[in-house]
Amino acid sequence: MAKKGKWLIQINADWCKGCGICVEFCPTHVLALKDGLAVVVEPDECTGCRMCCLRCPDLAVEVFDKVENDAA
Repeated sequence: MAKKGKWLIQINADWCKGCGICVEFCPTHVLALKDGLAVVVEPDECTGCRMCCLRCPDLAVEVFDKVENDAA
């Protein structure tokens, strides 16, 4: 199982149409809809499953490994 709190979730607000698919598929309720767009509400609960990325029809959600980003 992936370590919690190790993932960075980014949502491209210009691409997000607020369909809520990412919110519905997130098994740990990391995402929510606010003002018609997806937002990260519980970042430390992300397990890195990337269901949000895989299901987003607009490719507006990205999940990165924090360790890889810190090393860059």
